[in-house]
Amino acid sequence: MAKTGNHSRSVTAPALSSLDFALDRASPVPLYYQLAQQLEAAIEHGVLAPGNLLGNEIDLSVRLGLSRPTVRQAIQSLVDKGLLVRRRGVGTQVVHSQVKRPLELSSLYDDLEAAGQGPATRVVRNEVVPATADVAAALGIAEGGEVTVLERLRSTHGQPVAFLCNHLPATLLALDTARLESTGLYRMLRSAGITLHSARQTIGARGATAEEADLLDEPKGAALLTMQRTAYDDTGRPVEYGTHIYRAARYTFDFQLLVRP
Repeated sequence: MAKTGNHSRSVTAPALSSLDFALDRASPVPLYYQLAQQLEAAIEHGVLAPGNLLGNEIDLSVRLGLSRPTVRQAIQSLVDKGLLVRRRGVGTQVVHSQVKRPLELSSLYDDLEAAGQGPATRVVRNEVVPATADVAAALGIAEGGEVTVLERLRSTHGQPVAFLCNHLPATLLALDTARLESTGLYRMLRSAGITLHSARQTIGARGATAEEADLLDEPKGAALLTMQRTAYDDTGRPVEYGTHIYRAARYTFDFQLLVRP
């Protein structure tokens, strides 16, 4: 049921039948924004999945007891975010959800799984190589020392989200490719008795190269978020150095800022 102030109206569109909207007409928050936020939350949590139809604006306005301009504005805000698309003769359709990741020491796999995003991984590379100068410096080993390099493409709902490149000391643990495609790297580290304690992380942005664009199903030059991270165990030993790229249209970092006393 869709709750709009003191009125209740049945929601019969297939993609909306499991949703319970709570739209408060007495609130100073605009109704279009309330609707957009609740639709976005449903997309993020997988209640509305890619491919689901919302119906057209007229049907939605009638079903929700809202004016057509209000519904149009709510939908347009999510179209602008890339979460919905309008298709002539079909109606409004869910495209994908945007991954919102907390800015903390956690695994992308674990974060996606916890959010109901159904993560999938394709291992592109898993081999032992000599450490370059920057990798050696990050891991505190001699340049040319052996490190394991992992390259993985992480996807949700069949769509690529991130390309992950990680370097670990070769003697740290054995990394099985099949297992890497069914779970997260940090989960494997924990299973091996390695306790992650802290990390130094840098976040940036740039345009996609031709190769990156092909991997992430984006046009060349599309906006990418970048993350460089060195993770340390509870003894202070560097155990992992990662350089990751994320599709900016499908991925955000979410963090809280506190005022220093």
